[in-house]
Amino acid sequence: MGAAFPIPLRAAMVCTLRPRSIQMADIEPLIPRQTVPELIVPLTGGGRYDLSVEAPREFSLVVFFRGLHCPICRTQLRDLESKLGEFEKRGVGVVAISSDAAGRAQRAKTEWGLSALRLGYGLTLRSARAWGLYISTGRGKTSIGIDEPALFSEPGLFLMRPDRTLYFASVQTMPFARPSFADILAAIDFVVANNYPARGEVVALPAAAE
Repeated sequence: MGAAFPIPLRAAMVCTLRPRSIQMADIEPLIPRQTVPELIVPLTGGGRYDLSVEAPREFSLVVFFRGLHCPICRTQLRDLESKLGEFEKRGVGVVAISSDAAGRAQRAKTEWGLSALRLGYGLTLRSARAWGLYISTGRGKTSIGIDEPALFSEPGLFLMRPDRTLYFASVQTMPFARPSFADILAAIDFVVANNYPARGEVVALPAAAE
């Protein structure tokens, strides 16, 4: 049996092991079935994306990505580009958006071969926060030799009904393990065929559940 600590020492250890205070953040999750924030950004090649004037038959799909520096984003958006026709068949409007400046966004559009995908840029970090996205600080060059911006938004994927209410959301703190677009297409088929409602809509817990 291990030695027992004297009472004063045990009390001192309890005080020492108290968790550090948690810094409050200006970030809140979006809630399914509620209206999402405004989203207006310029598009590479001209024009702009304005969620409020989109008119899809079923959904709007907004994919927030990290930017030109991210090789996983390149793979993800190339996959999305290859499946645009499948989303269009299902009545889904698609856009991918980053906080990159215009020049970097145009490079991504060209170098990644995204000829059909609408690519938005210039997402402000305040707008990213309003959408519940996480923000990271730059750490120099990535594995593909491109510098990260000083601050940039991490990935997120959102599916909205035509009335701009949230149906589905996936928000990430890291670049890895993105949702599969093949899985999302299959889910949309099920959702539309079965009139499946958005889940996760509870805002405040009932007293009995606390």
